[in-house]
Amino acid sequence: MNRRPSAARRASATISVPMSEAFDTVVRVRYSETDKMGIVYYANYYIYFEIGRVEYMRQQGVDYRSMEIEDDSFIVVVESHCRYLRPARYDDPLRIRTRVKSAKRRVITFGYEIFQDEKDELLATGETTHVICDSRGRPKALPEKYRRYFKLETVESRP
Repeated sequence: MNRRPSAARRASATISVPMSEAFDTVVRVRYSETDKMGIVYYANYYIYFEIGRVEYMRQQGVDYRSMEIEDDSFIVVVESHCRYLRPARYDDPLRIRTRVKSAKRRVITFGYEIFQDEKDELLATGETTHVICDSRGRPKALPEKYRRYFKLETVESRP
């Protein structure tokens, strides 16, 4: 993975999380997710990212539905990227590895790797960046009680 220095690494509350903090979930490619050649349609990788993200949060103890209802906090996608390395095919078991790449008061970036599970072959990599918003779409800080789940226990103030 190419790690470029980021201008956002000033005195912000960004925390980089090592790959060991990743969570894996396995899904099997369904026929409806493929094109005529039996290859997974490119847009479905974003659905796999969502599956990985939701399962990651569930594994960490975050009930996303409660987060929305009780805390008026939504994790809104503002940017996404996927790099396709090899095709996934109908009936392949896919292992979706999800981790938090960085977390700030209002922004969380998740990283993903998708493997063909039986061959341990890397098929795609990607990331999604999310802004915490209220139900009206206004950015807000992630409520304190959720920060530990995203490795954002202490929030530094900006200069």
